[in-house]
Amino acid sequence: MTDFIQDFTAYQITALIFFNVDGIEITSQTISAVFSKNNIQNGFKELSVKGKELVNSDSTLGLRNFYTTKLKEITPDLFQSTSRYYLERPDKKITAVSFIFFNKRDAAFERKFVNAIIHNEIPKSIYAASKTDSINFAGRYITLGETCGWMSVNNIQCSYYGQINWSIHKDQADASLHADIQLRLLKTQKKGKVISEKPVKIIFEGNETEAKQVIYDFTGVTSMLLKMSGGKYLTIYYVAAPVRNNYVSCVLSFWNNDLLNAEGLPLLLDQVMKLKK
Repeated sequence: MTDFIQDFTAYQITALIFFNVDGIEITSQTISAVFSKNNIQNGFKELSVKGKELVNSDSTLGLRNFYTTKLKEITPDLFQSTSRYYLERPDKKITAVSFIFFNKRDAAFERKFVNAIIHNEIPKSIYAASKTDSINFAGRYITLGETCGWMSVNNIQCSYYGQINWSIHKDQADASLHADIQLRLLKTQKKGKVISEKPVKIIFEGNETEAKQVIYDFTGVTSMLLKMSGGKYLTIYYVAAPVRNNYVSCVLSFWNNDLLNAEGLPLLLDQVMKLKK
């Protein structure tokens, strides 16, 4: 298990724990109940699990469990795989662990991670603090102001200063694939449209690389969020690059009415990237 401990981040909100590993979205939740199909259905209602789905178990885990898998086609070349494990813990509670992959699934990794959760092998040091006065960005701590907040694991947004969403990967190919999938997911959204897409040269954490710059337009879209923010379009950068001893996939964005510096970047983005002239 120790070979992947350093490569992920966790964030806990009340009973829910969120993890990010190689861009894989993972959640864990535990309830105090006797292990049974009925208690799983009633205890994890937000997962919409049905009793008839609880038929398969994994004998290699060494404890009572059920698991489910679902495949959802988003586009002809993009699909989402969701795996969920419902497990009887040694303390007789029930833990549900969910994995969301895009265009891949790794059952061996799932088993490994589930075991780490059940046997409390995940060190507290990898958990991100709920307060956002600073973040650990791929091995470098960045000090933030008081206007920032977590949107999800490794996804920080600062009012009028931009937003960055990143994940750490095992190699460059996996990081590049994840950045590409994030862009493809954006293009499937119906709330706006891509009006511009081009490659640009940037300096990312001190290293020159290429990013994809996208302008996403919300003109004509009605929503309370847009009315509150006053924004009409987002400028988004998709980048995948080596950073120190890591491979990072990162999405960096800002609204047209955010506060920009002379180079055209908000303060948060300026902490990790520069536009190459």
